[in-house]
Amino acid sequence: MGDDTGVIVVAGGSGRRMGTTVPKQFLELCGRPVLMHTVERFRSALPEAKIVVVLPETEISRWRELCEKHNFGVEHTVEKGGETRFHSVRNGLRHLSACEYVGVQDGVRPLVSRTVILSALNSAQEYGAAVPVVAVTDSLREIVSVPENSTSEPAASRIADRTIFRAVQTPQFFRGKMLRTAYETAYRPSFTDDASVVEAAGYRVALSEGDSRNIKITAPADLIIAEALLRAEENATKIR
Repeated sequence: MGDDTGVIVVAGGSGRRMGTTVPKQFLELCGRPVLMHTVERFRSALPEAKIVVVLPETEISRWRELCEKHNFGVEHTVEKGGETRFHSVRNGLRHLSACEYVGVQDGVRPLVSRTVILSALNSAQEYGAAVPVVAVTDSLREIVSVPENSTSEPAASRIADRTIFRAVQTPQFFRGKMLRTAYETAYRPSFTDDASVVEAAGYRVALSEGDSRNIKITAPADLIIAEALLRAEENATKIR
């Protein structure tokens, strides 16, 4: 499995919300950049897959230097990113024209498991498109109106039924032809992920099983949590 599959790892983030000058995909997690952990997860789960890492053009040289520094030998192609995530994925697709299935992964989800990867791929093979999701555990409120002068009174809201909502993760997997066709459209601000692009093209998207540990590194606390989870994984492996 995997020789007909491609993976686009989108790593266009900055360090703004992390409060650092180093882009979050390059921050160290257990001694190595976050992005390296992410790429390794896919090489382990899909040994024959073609992997494309999409980076801001200004950060490509930094990534290559890090690969050399850490003796990172996982085979992959590097592509420059675009103005938005949409454009970055479209750039990555250039290298995967022959792939029957294509997955798109956030570069800063370094704890994605083999189970989540294969579940999404299997669902895409069956239904054409699939995204991993997890149940929402927090209470939700829906904003129904915002006052013109928001400083004088609060927005009106009401409780929302959280049982009908799911939080979306990556990797999102698709039949390659479907994804390439969907990305021929013009960019819209409503495209928040790949599933939204595919749905806009008229395709249906299935849901696969996500994992609460498949966190996205966006804030300093996330890095602390990720390190604790990764070390727990390593310890569990040693015990087995």
